[in-house]
Amino acid sequence: MDVFEKLKILTGAAKYDVACTSSGVDRSSGGVGVGNSTACGICHSFSADGRCISLLKILMTNYCIYNCSYCVNRRTNDIQRAAFTPRELADLTMNFYKRNYIEGLFLSSGIIRNPDYTCEQIIATLEILRNEYGFKGYIHAKAIPGASAELLHKLGVLADRMSVNIELPSQKSLQLLAPDKSKENILAPMGVIRDKIRENTTDLVRYNHAPKFAPAGQSTQMIVGATPDTDYQILNLTESLYNKYKLKRVFFSAYMPIGDNPLLPSKDTKPPLLREHRLYQADWLLRFYGFKASELLDEKHQNFNPLVDPKCSWALSHLDQFPVDVNTAEYETLLRVPGIGVNSARRIIIARRSCLLRFEHLKKLGVVLKRAQYFITCSGKITEGLKITEDIIIRNMITQSGMRFADELIQSGGYSQLSLFNDNTKVTAGDVMKCLSGQM
Repeated sequence: MDVFEKLKILTGAAKYDVACTSSGVDRSSGGVGVGNSTACGICHSFSADGRCISLLKILMTNYCIYNCSYCVNRRTNDIQRAAFTPRELADLTMNFYKRNYIEGLFLSSGIIRNPDYTCEQIIATLEILRNEYGFKGYIHAKAIPGASAELLHKLGVLADRMSVNIELPSQKSLQLLAPDKSKENILAPMGVIRDKIRENTTDLVRYNHAPKFAPAGQSTQMIVGATPDTDYQILNLTESLYNKYKLKRVFFSAYMPIGDNPLLPSKDTKPPLLREHRLYQADWLLRFYGFKASELLDEKHQNFNPLVDPKCSWALSHLDQFPVDVNTAEYETLLRVPGIGVNSARRIIIARRSCLLRFEHLKKLGVVLKRAQYFITCSGKITEGLKITEDIIIRNMITQSGMRFADELIQSGGYSQLSLFNDNTKVTAGDVMKCLSGQM
């Protein structure tokens, strides 16, 4: 099998992993080596579904000894298999980079032979890139659950960001759909990475030239909709992962049916994209708005309202805390007002030092008045002519947010990741080899 065929198989197999993010790393080649990495330099190009496409996202191999029911690469699935050697994958990455097709590498893998061997193959690839080719660009590598702490340390020194996919939100779901995996085996490498990052921070203070360990931190991914786990369970687990393992991001992936299995949704089931969207909104509230998971959902309300975003839903159930006066409210209180974001809240705090704010000022500061007007006053005054009742607020919130987003998803009919290959264009193997080798 030639490199072109492997590329088609293994980039396609990697599309189910959504954990692409900005690099979070500033590193220059300094005139020695190839490429560089900037903290916000990866996520400037997106596919139609919002995924980052400026990374070469690929698997080392789609051979796998595990038999996870939800995974297209599971051992018992009858698909075409392929595997790169470390040299092939390193050369492929460099040739793509030199052609300006990519800015970095996102490397994962099926488990071949055992976790340690798989991790060694990924390390060998990164060593060629970093040490032989002097590649200074961004690299996101998957840490393999079950691999030794020594190998995870080697991987972390070579990669900018590491991730361990928790996949399913509960141990019960893992036992049912991924009997070869356990929650403990997944969380163990997360703990190792957290501790190594913490140790490395201390080493960098003591020694200027200490090698950096995963300087962009670690992340994880959860599949949404493959199991009966509720948003309440998922969000509480997300909060726990942030607090305990100091993750940079938790990603959510709407389950896309890939086979007939009585334990999984049928092939005709649409991916729960709106649910995924609501979880990302809630995740944003946890990370930047000061909310707790217990404030957004509870045992009586275990799933988000699909028609209203989580912040609006919280505000509607806490109308006794509104309206708030933008000229006196604290920053943390302003953040809880629908229509006021992090940037607009900061602008309000700064602007009100010099004058009393009115509604016409707020619009210029970036506040979305169509939503915020029901929850705020300016020096005790509401918007002129505005009628405020709970029914009116709920009707307008639903009209402006949930219904519009739901209609867009229904009309779109789903999503797919942007491919390296255009099915409508006839590309010969010779054309591809010219691209890979850097020929014009």
